Amino acid sequence: RLDGVSEVIVATNPDVEGDATALYLSRLIKPLNIVVTRIARGLPSGSEIEYADEVTLSRALQERKPI
Repeated sequence: RLDGVSEVIVATNPDVEGDATALYLSRLIKPLNIVVTRIARGLPSGSEIEYADEVTLSRALQERKPI
């Protein structure tokens, strides 16, 4: 386990490549006994995370789900 790391929050784009990347990262990180979560789907499908507003990002983080 990495010192002080208890959770990794994955915030990839909500598309096929983002899903594949999130799953890949989760498979690498889980053996380290670190919780892996992904932000909720508050972002429109196909949109880029850097264009999301503060409220949307806040809700996406609050409603994140384990991978």
